[in-house]
Amino acid sequence: MRFRHPDGSLVHLAYCTNVHPAETLDGVLAQLRDHCLPVRERLGRDRLGIGLWLAHEAAHTLDTDPAALALLRETLRRNGLEVVTLNGFPYRGFGSDRVKYRVYQPDWTTAERLDHTAALARILAALLPDDEPEGAISTLPLAWRTPFPPEARARSLDRLTALAGTLDQLHETTGRSIRVALEPEPGCIIETTTQAADILTGPGAPPPHRVGVCVDTCHLATAFEDPDEAVPALTAAGVPVVKAQLSAALHADEPDDPGVRAALAAFAEPRFLHQTRERAAAGPEGVLARDDLDEALTGPEPLPARGPWRVHHHIPLNARPAPPLSSTLPVLERVLTHLTGGPAPLTRHLEVETYTWEVLPPALRPTTPDGLADGIAAELAVARDMLLTLGLKEEA
Repeated sequence: MRFRHPDGSLVHLAYCTNVHPAETLDGVLAQLRDHCLPVRERLGRDRLGIGLWLAHEAAHTLDTDPAALALLRETLRRNGLEVVTLNGFPYRGFGSDRVKYRVYQPDWTTAERLDHTAALARILAALLPDDEPEGAISTLPLAWRTPFPPEARARSLDRLTALAGTLDQLHETTGRSIRVALEPEPGCIIETTTQAADILTGPGAPPPHRVGVCVDTCHLATAFEDPDEAVPALTAAGVPVVKAQLSAALHADEPDDPGVRAALAAFAEPRFLHQTRERAAAGPEGVLARDDLDEALTGPEPLPARGPWRVHHHIPLNARPAPPLSSTLPVLERVLTHLTGGPAPLTRHLEVETYTWEVLPPALRPTTPDGLADGIAAELAVARDMLLTLGLKEEA
């Protein structure tokens, strides 16, 4: 979906296809037909943007086989779909029965992550619409929170700098400008926008014209970051917001209440990691952390539950959980105001990313492909209405 900002800039809104995991090119082609096309039809649009997720195997095929890449481009065109952004965070296996910590491998200390992201950049340059010269790729924030000595940090930043050089060369040969966005996430080396700014303006930082930040509004809310401080601080530091993922976290005001704890427990599940944070005091040091929701509730050292909780469990934008729980949709709205409500957009790439539809509690979970398409279309409609309220105008 395309929107025109009052300053004349074109802003893209897409939805991320990691909700339909596929490891091979055949799987990607099937998801375009079986899932993305129905979403476009429900929205009544001739063209729909998708944030394509390509697992390593599919990406390798597309990067090494020109005929396969041409087939994907034609399939997108035939189904009225366009790609201006890729989700380069998961490497493979995002549809596995148990993902958890595996999603952070390989990290930016490895050549595999660099090579994969460079391949994604070449693919995206070939898939961009003819009238769009710029694309964005989101990626993991260096690594999961494991021992990360200075040499690991330096190696990661060196790889990002090398990637920036590759992207410069790609721009010279294709005329397409691809940027990469580190996506802060609770539990990772870069958990917050503040940490992202520190690393991206510190020693050894990659060039900012190629590497910036992806603001995921679920992650930002889970970390109890204040959107009225976080986004302006990135701008003040000169760190570009390359991309934003529009998503909402789970919120509980009174996690010590038995009814609230029972409601929260319904969101604990074995597939994805659901980092949980408790606001214990003001400031970033006042946030208590557990790596997963079940640990926070019943682990050996559960959170004390004396302050509100937020859980990294992407909640559909159109379907807030029933009381006593809620979602952090208001945080998303505030972030979007900063990103697109000013005199010029801070980013032109917006992506609705609710990959958790299949693991939601039964009351929120679609049971058929049609139900899932209905839900995704409704999410995009919520995001569209937010943009219209901010003064952007939808284009055909």
